[in-house]
Amino acid sequence: MRRDRLTEQFRGMHIPSQPIVMPNPWDIGSAKIMARLGAQALGTTSAGHGFTLGLTDGGQISRELALQHAADICAAVDVPVNGDFENGFGDDPETVAETVWLAAEAGLAGLSIEDINVRTTEAYPFDLALARIKSAIAAARAAKIVLTARADGWIYKSYDQAEALRRCRAFAEAGADVIYAPLVNPETIRGLVATGTPVNLLAAGAVRDLTVEQMGALGIARISIGGGWLGSRSG
Repeated sequence: MRRDRLTEQFRGMHIPSQPIVMPNPWDIGSAKIMARLGAQALGTTSAGHGFTLGLTDGGQISRELALQHAADICAAVDVPVNGDFENGFGDDPETVAETVWLAAEAGLAGLSIEDINVRTTEAYPFDLALARIKSAIAAARAAKIVLTARADGWIYKSYDQAEALRRCRAFAEAGADVIYAPLVNPETIRGLVATGTPVNLLAAGAVRDLTVEQMGALGIARISIGGGWLGSRSG
């Protein structure tokens, strides 16, 4: 199957210190342009998609709309696509697992799940956040899709970078394929890399002006763009 091929291709791209650059298209046209320019993989962006509809980022787009948007982009390009699915469109682990299955059915090679309630921007308590990711990991393994576990709470001051690192370590130990704490400093990035699990880096904040080679030297495996340069958490 085409999705199986793209998923395995995507999984194999995550090599520490040899990062892939995963730009974030906001519609079919931008996805086609990025793919033709040589992007190895693409990631949907909740912020970019929302902006095209006159909506802000953070829980404004329904799961059905996000899945259709992702399916349209997957159908338009022949590179792996990762879905930015915010908190998995639900608070409970069961809903998150269902979202993972639906993401695979939509043709996605991977998806990201955050640890915050997007309606309130408050982080889920540690135990619930971990339970949600464990449920997502189990579904991802069964559905054969790459799961990125995100620690976003520190951006909204729900916790500090030390807690973001603690959560990502727990997500890595649980079996997440990729871990991601947006906009953290180089010290925290090194802590993430030390887990041995591939790390996604948002090309914004303290690392915005680094080259791909310099970002790779930090040991990360994937670089995303998202809406970080606009101050958004997406990507």
